[in-house]
Amino acid sequence: MSHRQATEPDPAPQGAGRRRELAHFLILAFGVWPVVAIGVVGGYGFLIWMYQLIAGPPGPPGH
Repeated sequence: MSHRQATEPDPAPQGAGRRRELAHFLILAFGVWPVVAIGVVGGYGFLIWMYQLIAGPPGPPGH
């Protein structure tokens, strides 16, 4: 009988787990997060643009 509990998963081989973790990091760092950043900045710009269409441009009111 093993001293480990039945709920513990078997540890993955070091090389395969490290390679998979690196692949996930690269996908996030150079794939997902740039797309998310562009979407957030673009969405904020769109919200400002729509607000200015309704409320008018910033600055003192025209005469």
